[in-house]
Amino acid sequence: MRKNILLAPIAALLAAAPVSAQEEEKKEYPSPNAIVDAAPASDWKAIAASDLLVMDLAPDAEGNKRRVIIQLMPEPFSQGWIRNIRKLAAAKFWDGTSINRVQDNYVVQWGDAGYDNPESGETEQKALPEGLEVVPEWQYDGVDPSKEEVIVLHPSEYVLDETYSGWANFVDGWPIGSATDGGDWPIHCYGAVGVGRNYSPDTGTGAELYTVIGHAPRHLDRNIAVVGRIIEGIEHLSSLPRGKGQLGFYADASKRIPITSIRMGDELEQLPQPAFEYLDTASEAFARYADARANRRDPFFIKPAGGADICNIPVPVRRVAAD
Repeated sequence: MRKNILLAPIAALLAAAPVSAQEEEKKEYPSPNAIVDAAPASDWKAIAASDLLVMDLAPDAEGNKRRVIIQLMPEPFSQGWIRNIRKLAAAKFWDGTSINRVQDNYVVQWGDAGYDNPESGETEQKALPEGLEVVPEWQYDGVDPSKEEVIVLHPSEYVLDETYSGWANFVDGWPIGSATDGGDWPIHCYGAVGVGRNYSPDTGTGAELYTVIGHAPRHLDRNIAVVGRIIEGIEHLSSLPRGKGQLGFYADASKRIPITSIRMGDELEQLPQPAFEYLDTASEAFARYADARANRRDPFFIKPAGGADICNIPVPVRRVAAD
């Protein structure tokens, strides 16, 4: 028996009854950023360094360091791939690999240039560490075909009615989609990190990763594993020159951006460990923030939109001083 896990902590505010025109004129509405800045310390949750994947690229043309920090998904989502990613980082697999693909308004992809890239000119692939899992396709949305019964919550218990999943909400700080016929899955929003793969039944090992740098490609949901999101340094990827080859691959090897290392946050040789917090998506502050994102009423805006795609309500994350 499988129980749907989604809750609706922000449903009340997003579905609040409209106020009268006179009441509306008297109100002053803070911006989403102002709400986040005013959120009490108790509404922020720490992200463990052991859940951070730290990618260091070769310095840019001016010698500036380039570091990208990825937060990995919590249980129960995508854990087979994430266990592989931890093994790959421990084996230093990505050291000496590269950014191989930059496709405009879509994704940046990194890993072994010889993997699934006929334009690279590479004839060999880097050996993978032993013990990587082969993850079944049903883990994309958590619906195990060996289990017949699925409990489905009533639609009113969800926050956002949408096209791609039926309903969507936030679970422990992550945007999650859900279907009326069962299944919950991480959503491909901007900055989401996923696992590259070949044709089904291949699901990818986690050795080839990508991040979204354009409009949310929601058609990838439940078709490719989302394993995390970039919480710092995405500008080092989104600003890269676009690849000229098919699907944005760099046909010219000199265009690839070298990766010097990828490590788990708690395994970095240089201290202190990176420290971040996210705004608790079950908090009142987040509910107010989500409502403000869906209905911009601060001074610049003329007409509130009356709603928002879940990817237009990015979960606030902030860097904090390390202990």
